[in-house]
Amino acid sequence: MLFQVEMTVLLPPEMPAERAAEIKAAEKAYAQDLQRQGKWRHLWRVAGSYANVSIFDVEDNAELQEIVGNLPLFPYMQVSVKPLCRHPSAVREDDS
Repeated sequence: MLFQVEMTVLLPPEMPAERAAEIKAAEKAYAQDLQRQGKWRHLWRVAGSYANVSIFDVEDNAELQEIVGNLPLFPYMQVSVKPLCRHPSAVREDDS
C-alpha cells in the first residue's frame, strides 16, 4: 500500500544542540535504511521549513504506524497521512 506522509518537525527551543544532533543523526540512518529497503520510496524536503513529504510503500496501516512511530524525531513531529491508490489515467505501470 502506498501512503503520502507529511511530517513537520518542531524541536523544542530549549533542547541542547548536542541532543538535537544525536536525534537527527539517528533519524537520517533510520530513514536511509528504510529507503534502501524500498519502504520509504520518496522523500522530499518542503522548501523553507523543517518538513518533508514522503511516499511509503508498506504492507498495511499497521506497518506504516510502526515505521513512523519508530522515527527518532516522531515525538517532535506533526504527521499527516493519506492513503494512495493508482489513478486510472496514470501512464507509468511501475508506480503502483
